[in-house]
Amino acid sequence: MTVPRDESWLDGDDGRLVRPYTVSNGRTSPAVSLDLLSMVASTGEAPPSPLEPDHEQALTLCREPKTVAEIAARLRLPVAVAKVVVSDLVEWGAVATEPPRPADESTDRVTLERVLNALQRRL
Repeated sequence: MTVPRDESWLDGDDGRLVRPYTVSNGRTSPAVSLDLLSMVASTGEAPPSPLEPDHEQALTLCREPKTVAEIAARLRLPVAVAKVVVSDLVEWGAVATEPPRPADESTDRVTLERVLNALQRRL
């Protein structure tokens, strides 16, 4: 019986069979600066193959733009490891990243006032 490539890294309820530091080849910091809210999207460029299962899954997730935090959650990896995986994909040209946009202060104030008003009505 053949086991799909990505399933061989998981053991049901026990979780991953491969330790996170193995996924990142022992690297603890990404080569590319990434924020939790950095948006990541596929460029359509072909990365070197064969890809490791986590790189392949991350690239598949990035067909639609995702944040680094969402990628980490979906891959069930610590954020530091997910950043290394995404960084590898960036270096290979397979994905592009965009830093989070700063919040517009006027919009934030309006939103906060609405939340405050709604809370005051409930109390």
